[in-house]
Amino acid sequence: MSDDRHLVLVTDDEKNIRRTLKMVLDSEGYDVAEAQNIAEAEEVLRGDRRVDAILLDVKLGEDSGIDLLERVKQRGGDFDADIPVLMISGHASIDDAVAATRYGAFDFLEKPLDRTRVTVSVRNALEQRRMALEVRTLRAAADSRFEMLGTSQAMEDVRRQIARVAPTKSRVLITGDSGTGKELIARALHRNSAVSGGPFVKVNCAAIPPELIESELFGHERGAFTGATARKRGLFEVASGGTMFLDEIGDMTMHAQAKVLRVLQTGEFVRVGGETPMTTDARVVAATNKDLAAAVETGEFREDLYFRLNVVPIESPALRERTEDIPLLVSAFVRECCRDNGFREKTVTPAVLEQMRSYDWPGNVRELRNVVERLVIMSDDVITDRELPDYLQGARAPRTPTPAAGVAAAAGADPLGVGKLDIDELTLRGFREAAEERFLRYRLDQAGWNISRTAAALGIERTNLHKKLRSLGIHRDDGK
Repeated sequence: MSDDRHLVLVTDDEKNIRRTLKMVLDSEGYDVAEAQNIAEAEEVLRGDRRVDAILLDVKLGEDSGIDLLERVKQRGGDFDADIPVLMISGHASIDDAVAATRYGAFDFLEKPLDRTRVTVSVRNALEQRRMALEVRTLRAAADSRFEMLGTSQAMEDVRRQIARVAPTKSRVLITGDSGTGKELIARALHRNSAVSGGPFVKVNCAAIPPELIESELFGHERGAFTGATARKRGLFEVASGGTMFLDEIGDMTMHAQAKVLRVLQTGEFVRVGGETPMTTDARVVAATNKDLAAAVETGEFREDLYFRLNVVPIESPALRERTEDIPLLVSAFVRECCRDNGFREKTVTPAVLEQMRSYDWPGNVRELRNVVERLVIMSDDVITDRELPDYLQGARAPRTPTPAAGVAAAAGADPLGVGKLDIDELTLRGFREAAEERFLRYRLDQAGWNISRTAAALGIERTNLHKKLRSLGIHRDDGK
């Protein structure tokens, strides 16, 4: 057999049928593998060579070819579900034909087999196979741009959570600061799910005007409003059989929240201007950089929707919590940017990576990617710390104590009590969290525990401050 030619698997318990089909397929330039039962067919399918099409008899002695068809077409199963299967039978029932169609048979051929019908059907099946492989290749290339990079413990924890929840039908709420890669987590959930072959539909709830979001999500009928000149499918309908990713769900209007809640409860929705209920089986994954629990308390987000979405929460870690991943991320971004711009691949000096690891990255991975792109464009073959933005060069500079600071240090001033920490027993993360806790309590006391004033003084949003207080276990009534 030649690996350059298509391989067709003929599975039939009648030797003469197998021989006849082999002769026909040989004359068309195909390689042929034969099997007389399901066990032999599965052995071929598990072999080293890729099977491009299957001719499969409905009746295989005591076995049923429909059973093998079902196993082949099962997404996430042992076999490639994109292999086209042509069912053949001399005395199949209507039920057999219906079952074959339901499980995804490419064609149904009746005995006695017509040579022209067989060759045309196999040729069409192989063309479908070629297109399926092409789509898979293109999808893999697209997915590589959405790969989750990082070997830190924080990223390993995220991957472990994805591996557990992705194969299930459970809804997931992804939280984390802006720019941490929440969409990458959503795509990884889809890619490893039972609906990975279906569409991945992303909706940025913050980018759609409130008056248009219902039309975008649920579609509209012609004439539903001014400008609705034709019927439009909504994104919930488009995402059916796949994953619906509701990004920035915290920015959705209360009215739209009520409509989304109904979809999550019943799987039904109605197009704007329509009356007929539509259904969707899209798996819903949502993401937000806001504190939805705090938004529920203030009445800005529906509590019932929050609990519907927050079945399995996944926190997307900030870049400052996984600085050991920065060299890997920088390397990947440099390579990508050089490729996209037709540059020869550039190298990065250790000094650049050192400065990057010492910076806090408030914009997270998105900010890092933008900085790397700027460095690639503005530098020569070697990227040095001279090309770094001023604020990153400032991050590397050693802090010179001011005279006032020197006097305070000499006098033993330590208003936060950081010097009282048992640093011999702390990891770097433990010290940072302990220092953060004391600093936040200090600033809260200064502001009389007014959250808005404290957040303004710290230069962060109230929701982020609420989240930080919860993560550190800080409560007003538990003392210092």
